[in-house]
Amino acid sequence: MKVILVSAVALIDTDGRVLLAQRPKGKSMAGLWEFPGGKIESGETPEQALVRELYEELGIETWDSCLAPLTFASHSYDDFHLLMPLFVCRKWAGIPEAKEGQVLKWVSPNALCDYPMPAADVPLIPILRDWL
Repeated sequence: MKVILVSAVALIDTDGRVLLAQRPKGKSMAGLWEFPGGKIESGETPEQALVRELYEELGIETWDSCLAPLTFASHSYDDFHLLMPLFVCRKWAGIPEAKEGQVLKWVSPNALCDYPMPAADVPLIPILRDWL
């Protein structure tokens, strides 16, 4: 089974809310909510992938030093295995805006379970909620 490496981040605003992105139509798992991030390219660290993905997907800048590792997901889907570190970030430049057709929503930690997520993301919710 192919292993896919993805890096994700819980962006936390000054009110303690977490940014979720809804996967757009036409993508696998369309309509589900997820933490921003994306595939780690060859030669990238997970942090470098997030810095790149956040700029491409949300138009914001952050730095490796602002990404704190929190936990990770390891989940087998039907045709691949996902390994995904989850970072927390409270400092970035710019205002997040949807650059790739996704819907964005700031969500309180206690409401995260109200948003349908990919199976790999679901176990991350209580860890993040307890940390916040």
